[in-house]
Amino acid sequence: MKLVIAVVQHKDHRKVTDALLEKRYQFTTVASTGGLLREGNVTVLIGVEAEQVEDVIGVIAAHSKTREQLVNVFPPTIEPIGTCIPSPVKVQVGGATVFVLDVERFEKL
Repeated sequence: MKLVIAVVQHKDHRKVTDALLEKRYQFTTVASTGGLLREGNVTVLIGVEAEQVEDVIGVIAAHSKTREQLVNVFPPTIEPIGTCIPSPVKVQVGGATVFVLDVERFEKL
């Protein structure tokens, strides 16, 4: 048995979870925050047999896309706050980060 942990951007999580449900995968979601922008994510925990891992990853990949977003970057200075104008920079956000772990024991009680 494997545990697939997928951290998905909040904008994509509904598409990912709907597609997983459509394929009859059971999962648990946990709200999470992180990354450069400190924006909302959803961590999806999916327990599957080893032969199902590639299918699950394919579903996640098909429904979580990267996109560009403008972010204001403040230069590191010692000037008082409010005396500089931030420079917008394009960064890639979205997609998913996926971890696959071996499960030593599984029980559904």
